[in-house]
Amino acid sequence: MRQAVTRLRGAFAIAVICADYPQELIVARQQAPLAIGYGQGEFFCASDTPALVPYTRAVLTLENGELARLTPQGVSVYNFAGDRLKKQPRTLNWNPVMVEKQGFRHFMLKEIYEQPGVVRTCLEAYLNPDWSLGSNKPLATINPVQLGITDGLLDGVEQIQILACGTSWHAGLVGKYLLEQLAGIPTMVQYASEFRYAATPLMPNTLTIGVTQSGETADTLAALEMEKQRRVGKPAPFQARLLGITNRPESSISLLVDQLIDTHAGIEIGVAATKTFVSQLIAFYLLALDLAYRRQTLPVEGIEQVLTGLRQLPALIELILESQERYIEELTHEFAETQDFIFLGRGINFPIALEGALKLKEISYIHAEGYPAGEMKHGPIALLDAKVPVVAIATPGIVYEKVLSNAQEAKARDARLIGVTPLNAPEANEIFDNILPVPAVDEILSPILTVIPLQLLAYHIAARRGLDVDQTPQSRQERDR
Repeated sequence: MRQAVTRLRGAFAIAVICADYPQELIVARQQAPLAIGYGQGEFFCASDTPALVPYTRAVLTLENGELARLTPQGVSVYNFAGDRLKKQPRTLNWNPVMVEKQGFRHFMLKEIYEQPGVVRTCLEAYLNPDWSLGSNKPLATINPVQLGITDGLLDGVEQIQILACGTSWHAGLVGKYLLEQLAGIPTMVQYASEFRYAATPLMPNTLTIGVTQSGETADTLAALEMEKQRRVGKPAPFQARLLGITNRPESSISLLVDQLIDTHAGIEIGVAATKTFVSQLIAFYLLALDLAYRRQTLPVEGIEQVLTGLRQLPALIELILESQERYIEELTHEFAETQDFIFLGRGINFPIALEGALKLKEISYIHAEGYPAGEMKHGPIALLDAKVPVVAIATPGIVYEKVLSNAQEAKARDARLIGVTPLNAPEANEIFDNILPVPAVDEILSPILTVIPLQLLAYHIAARRGLDVDQTPQSRQERDR
């Protein structure tokens, strides 16, 4: 086995059995996740730790270039050169109940309903309890956010680049908006799969953020590794500054980056990311506020306004779930034969339009596209007719009237208009055929709310079509590779 794996190229996680050694299982990892579970007189291997939770909470994650021998007597770990390694399993703070549906039809729906708790947990983990306008302490000396990131990583940052794939890339687009508007730092968002082969020129004082739900996304890890290596030996301003945002701090990304933001979303079983996307957004809000405080780009009153709005979000998400799910489920009856969807958004909600389209095609196999609403008239409008529903995200703010105007253009093509917008907006009621209402909040906070109806819409369309919502032709592990 050791001789064979040294001749392989590419990414792999392999488990091998041999008729001559029926009591042994040999596993090997290279650029693909592989975990070993420790039981009582039994041992397991899997490509992701949630699969092991029903059987054991003692888990050892193999690193790249490692093999392990599993026998009834124990586990031995080696590197590809054949050297025995000393490694100990860790104990997960998970329990089997976390990987049960708990009365929900699918894990995806369960995880959509877990989002209020996820937001609360993330805020409680990182918001400074001493920060308050009513505090006796001078707020200029108190950072409102406690991410645990060292000054050396963030001080003097002149630009930020975000590397991610899929849903995490959409979270990065929202993060770009927040980092630029709140902290005043120029930010680029790159597809990790493209960055690997066409990296940007080296720039000084650059913070690189890798965003990955699983912490094992191969393209993201490879892009971070390349960024790290190409800055080795460079002058101090060009040295690598790497930050990870993940839901799995024990994963491979922790070995690459200087520091991590753990999004505290808990196990996500459904292949379509929902609660982990929202938790990534919260991480970006907190990072942007941290940098805004350090750079003094927001007055304390502005920071307090954003913090107050963030604390209100869990209750508002619960309100959407309680009031909208039944209506959205009934609405999906009308899309039984629909083959195309268009999602529109502007500003900070353009990434949410992309995310809504991704969720729909990912689990329902309906062709869906997200566009900046202002770009629709520059080509995509030709696709519209009565058979193509258009979902427009229109929340009060600087682009609200613009989105309504773009929606009217779609209506002129006889498209059915669905608005994600506050219920009490009279102009919206006149334009949209159906409204998926969200509470009115400050525009900069709206993505956390506007994505919820789109998740429910995608889920119920897929469920009504009789599809297995939690599994797609590409499993999460295959997609990460």
